[in-house]
Amino acid sequence: MLIIGIAGGTGSGKTTVVNQILHELPAGEVCVISQDSYYNQTENLSYEERTKINFDHPKAIDFKLLVSHLNELRKNEIIEQPVYSFVTHNRTKDTLITHPRKVVIVEGILIFNNKELRDLFDIKIFVHADTDERLIRRLKRDIEERGRDVNEVITRYKNTLKPMHQQFIEPTKNYADIIIPNDRYNTVAIDIVRTVISNKL
Repeated sequence: MLIIGIAGGTGSGKTTVVNQILHELPAGEVCVISQDSYYNQTENLSYEERTKINFDHPKAIDFKLLVSHLNELRKNEIIEQPVYSFVTHNRTKDTLITHPRKVVIVEGILIFNNKELRDLFDIKIFVHADTDERLIRRLKRDIEERGRDVNEVITRYKNTLKPMHQQFIEPTKNYADIIIPNDRYNTVAIDIVRTVISNKL
């Protein structure tokens, strides 16, 4: 089994890179695990309290469960991924049955922050995009998919996302084996990734 970590700031284009890699691999040989599914359980908090959580800080992530799930997949065991709701800011009662595959892709903004998790990755990829590009993508996503308003997104970006990015995400670029500048469809970088995957498999 090959475990690939794909990190990068919010709106950097990680999903695009994940989809490009998926496109290069045979169906049924790969599964994707999102860091967003592993936010801590917060049913002990009120909705008001949950809305104040800093979801861009490493403390918001249940790294212990994520590491445990990857180790189980490595042992050829089936896992039940949590399903997280960005509407209620909490895990739902549902889980996602996930089977071991030849390639497991883990994607998320903070996945290189935890050493135990980082050490499980066979390949570490960081997707880089300019700040203004990331803000535009974040605005579109939060308004269209998560029902937020423009002022809410911009305020959150200035007060939380930007400082957290500078403190916790940008520095982890140093752990990456491959950095993909995502200002265009980057065929060269994807070709390199595909070659590395083929060689390791």
